[in-house]
This record gives sequence, structure tokens and C-alpha cells, in this order.
Amino acid sequence: MVLHYADGRILKGFSHDFSRHEPTFHLAPLGADSPGTVEPTTVRLDDLKAVFFVRDFVGDSTYNERKEFLPGENPPGRKIEVTFADGEVLVGSTYSYRPGLRGFFLIPADPQSNNRIVFAISRTVTKVRVLP
Repeated sequence: MVLHYADGRILKGFSHDFSRHEPTFHLAPLGADSPGTVEPTTVRLDDLKAVFFVRDFVGDSTYNERKEFLPGENPPGRKIEVTFADGEVLVGSTYSYRPGLRGFFLIPADPQSNNRIVFAISRTVTKVRVLP
């Protein structure tokens, strides 16, 4: 997973106890020489902008992710466009968006995206628009 903090920091690693229902979880950072050599970092969900569950940690910086659904695409859930306070816009589908919740999961519209799923923290979202 790749953690984007509300203050702009980014951390990459693995977690075995992430839950949208809990205020904290632990991240084992990338780069540990062997398991158990680096203490996991305690992460507060309230400090984050979003949690990106990625296909790989490198990604492709030249790839231009599609920010729309193609005609005829009918993903499960509701199609939405999410705008974060820092200006980043994500487009995808969700089953779990409800105002007032700590956050919600979003499946990107682009199936080739490096992001498999995103957990967006509601307090860092400035706008959610339901798409037709």
C-alpha cells in the first residue's frame, strides 16, 4: 500500500491490520532487510489523505490514467468523481461512499491503473460528484 498523508508525505509498505473501522493500523515500511528488522509504523487514519492499494510500488510515471468511464462501462456500485483538498481528482466506482463516514473505498475507472483500490479519507475530500 502507498499512504498519502494530508500534509503531503508518502509512505510505502505492507499492513496486516488495516481496517476502515479502526483509528490506527500498522505499516511495515519497504526496505527492511529481512522481516522483523524494522519496527512497523503506527498510522492514524485521521492523518491521511488516502490509502492506495497498488499493483506495484514503482508504477509507471509516463502512464496517463483515464479519468472517465468509457461508453457502456457499468462498474459495480455508483460512479463518482472525487476531488481532494490538494486538487487531485479520482474517478471510479464505490459501494461505500456515505457522507459522515471516516472514509470510503473507490475502484478506479481505469482498469490499467496502478491503483487497485483507494480508501479516501472523507475529511480531505472537498467534493464528490455522482456521475451518470
